Amino acid sequence: MDQSIETLDAIREINLSYIVLAQQMLRDDRAVGMFRLGLSSSLADLLVGLSLAQAVRLASSDHVLCVFRVSDHAMLSAMTQPIKHPEISPTHAALLLAGQSAAQFE
Repeated sequence: MDQSIETLDAIREINLSYIVLAQQMLRDDRAVGMFRLGLSSSLADLLVGLSLAQAVRLASSDHVLCVFRVSDHAMLSAMTQPIKHPEISPTHAALLLAGQSAAQFE
């Protein structure tokens, strides 16, 4: 199989997995899902309201839909360094990510 076709298939699979995961997280606990995904209320509403056909159609894009939220070098470095107290690692990551704004339509 052609490398580019494999890449597109992988992107579509990631997209669908992301949409399904996002919907599940938002349905389980909307506030926590929005926080963990970095989504605004309007984007959360849109994702939860997608039908299966709409989700599949959206996932079929040849662009990756999810965003790598840790785009700042200093933040990524801080999150990947060995820490003295591993029990607070999830809290530390949550605090760093909480400082980022939620994705919104502009």
